Amino acid sequence: MRAAKMSARRGRAVPWLVLGLWIVLLAAVSPFASKLEDVQRDRAVDYLPASADSTQVARIQERLPGGEATQMVVVYHRDGGLTAADRATAAEQMGRIAHEHTLTAAPRGVPSADGTTVMYPIASTGPGTDEKARDRLVNDVRDVARGEGGLGVDVGGEGALATDAGEVYDSLGGPLLYTTAGVVALLLIVIYRSPLLWLVPLGVAGMSEFLARAVAYGLNQGFGTSVTGQSGGIMTILVFGAGTDYALLLVSRYREELRRVERPYDAMAAALKGCGPAVLASSGTVAAGLLCLLAADLNSSRGMGPLGTVGVLVALVAMLTLLPAVLVLLGRRVFWPLVPRYGSTPKVRRSLFAAMGSSAGRRPLTVLAGGAVLLGALALGALNLPGSLKQEDSFTSRPDAVAAMRTLAAAYPERGTQPVTVITPAGRADATLAAVRGTDGVDSARKGRTGDGWTEISVTAKDAPESAGETATIKALRAGLDGSYVGGPSAEQLDLKDTNSRDRMIVVPIVLLSVLLILVALLRSLVAPLLLVAAVVAVWAAALGIGGLVFGPVFGFEGTDPGLGLLSFVFLVALGVDYGIFLMHRMREESLAGAEPVTAALTALRTTGGVIASAGLVLAATFAVLTNMPMVQLVELGFVIAVGVLLDTFLVRTYLVTSAAVALRRTVWWPGALSRAPEPPVPAARQPESV
Repeated sequence: MRAAKMSARRGRAVPWLVLGLWIVLLAAVSPFASKLEDVQRDRAVDYLPASADSTQVARIQERLPGGEATQMVVVYHRDGGLTAADRATAAEQMGRIAHEHTLTAAPRGVPSADGTTVMYPIASTGPGTDEKARDRLVNDVRDVARGEGGLGVDVGGEGALATDAGEVYDSLGGPLLYTTAGVVALLLIVIYRSPLLWLVPLGVAGMSEFLARAVAYGLNQGFGTSVTGQSGGIMTILVFGAGTDYALLLVSRYREELRRVERPYDAMAAALKGCGPAVLASSGTVAAGLLCLLAADLNSSRGMGPLGTVGVLVALVAMLTLLPAVLVLLGRRVFWPLVPRYGSTPKVRRSLFAAMGSSAGRRPLTVLAGGAVLLGALALGALNLPGSLKQEDSFTSRPDAVAAMRTLAAAYPERGTQPVTVITPAGRADATLAAVRGTDGVDSARKGRTGDGWTEISVTAKDAPESAGETATIKALRAGLDGSYVGGPSAEQLDLKDTNSRDRMIVVPIVLLSVLLILVALLRSLVAPLLLVAAVVAVWAAALGIGGLVFGPVFGFEGTDPGLGLLSFVFLVALGVDYGIFLMHRMREESLAGAEPVTAALTALRTTGGVIASAGLVLAATFAVLTNMPMVQLVELGFVIAVGVLLDTFLVRTYLVTSAAVALRRTVWWPGALSRAPEPPVPAARQPESV
């Protein structure tokens, strides 16, 4: 009786205490959460490889007189050919721009050979590294440079492209958050079929996102962790996606326990004890996989690791503390109208997962072979992935800067229209300038600013931006200029591609090894972890192959983001193993309880299949939100991860892994104790008959 009273008091006090602590915590961090957008940076140097030439150029340019230059190209175009009035308009407007702003040189028009276009390359050191000042300059130039009567005017160049990209990333925060929350809310309503229950995990996820923003701001201030529009958006996706997954697993187990346990507090304690280890292990796996990105050389990838980890771990803490407290305080009525009554038995229905388990149990090898052939065929689609994504093709729409670049490419096919920047020691500037002019593929070169021991040389290539010819010129400059750095927009794209290739060779093995070690420690087996890792790698390859089949032919994308392979691999391996842990942990529970291997596998699928399916749908839907964003990189990443999660949920995890477990039987737990058949019970000694 005394123990029952103590349990009842804990059931009332502990949830209120947890809720109170969370209210205090959120109030304390609120000033910092709102500051995350203030430290978000989307400059080239925030995405570039840490050790690349183009990064060194960007950093040195910041130290030159006036700081980093904002470079633009004002393009005047008329299809039938420019008139004298058009040229006069262009000259007058450029004169106004030069008068209102401090430019590094007087604007000089460069007419095209066909007479349809004239371009004015301009640059200003006024904004320096201030992104807001850069945006004001670009917008001021656009306000002045306007055409009438069929005269087209576009402002492009590196500075204008950065402004357009910044506007896109700035617009991600609100729409991404609201859309993600809306998608999760809709799915939870369908899954729970309750007018109240869906609000609880959604509200907890929202509070988690608020706290994650504050922690991310703290990492930036304390350790200099870079925060970009891409990494901030991914963090929001992970908080809602992973957090809702953990909530689904906990609520499902809590519902089961409410039928067996009278008090909600005791039922929640049993639910946390039952599913807590699997949730902790799955979140630890995701966090470990994301932290492996710290080994990447690419700034954007390396910064995404800590922010993604923050999102997952904050969501984990919230779902294991705040969510249980709120559910216990609301009691059984939170499940209305499908309230799990104490002592009741849920209706037994023939579920899809029971049917899948039956076929896997009858023909496991046939199922495995068919699944392997299907995944292999899908993976071949990766051969159809388009080439590297160019800057001008990185938007799903066509902003002003992209329109300018395409006009230039058509009007000046015989020459480069985007400068290549060489930074050289000031004492060797003349010798470097002569060497640059003598390099194959260089059309012209001139010295610019000098300061801090360095001199900037602006180079115009003979070939179009990001073409094979210009790439060869950049490589020739780097090979022939000792002690100098070669950068600029095209060089940055080249470094992004090369660094992503190197990062894949380093990060992928680290991710696989770390995930494998965690699974071995959790499952006390070597075969089961190898099976799960092989499954998620197959899912990644198949999802990337599906992307290759639709990116170009269906979406009309002109290229593939160089970082797609690495980032999609890290996310799909880390997140995909989540569901494997849920399934295999339940399978291990059943085996420890004495179930035969086949029975344990089919029972695990039947009891966790619905939860895994719900969690997979939510996670896939949250990443699918990225496909509605205006950046090709985000669309491609969201599509591949969403498709991969669906493949993993409805084919690989619930069907193929179960079939493999059925086929391998006890071997799946080798070399652990569960791999050995239990010894038959020793019969009791025969007692002598009484006289």
